[in-house]
Amino acid sequence: MMSDDSAVTIVMIEDDEGHARLIEKNIRRAGVNNQIIPFTAGGPAVEYLMKAGDGDTGSHGGAYLVLLDLNLPDMSGTEILRRVKEHPGLRRMPVVILTTTDDKTEIQRCYDLGCNVYITKPVNYENFAQAIRQLGLFFMVMQVPETV
Repeated sequence: MMSDDSAVTIVMIEDDEGHARLIEKNIRRAGVNNQIIPFTAGGPAVEYLMKAGDGDTGSHGGAYLVLLDLNLPDMSGTEILRRVKEHPGLRRMPVVILTTTDDKTEIQRCYDLGCNVYITKPVNYENFAQAIRQLGLFFMVMQVPETV
């Protein structure tokens, strides 16, 4: 059993409750027990993340991983991704795009903006679980250096 001091908090931004439940269930099935903070709209999620990123000592609760849907009621996921990656305190934060859009230009745009993984829904949950597990391993070996 590993200690939870450097636990990564998962911020899930997904407006479809059914998808959100399915994603959470599959994260748990992958053996990931990190806290999940769900948002159903972009605005409040961005506000939350910006507050987290402004922690001047990094004492704002450790690291975050964002699971991001691109089709949200109030703002686009690509806009959220852009804002996260432009923020000096957040730009190293891993962002996983989970969306129904499999448009090649949209996928390329997300990678250009800095997303780590792009998964199309309905996802193959075996692949999804694998991606989440890899991200978990990624967190165990990676300590985010504080920006000076």
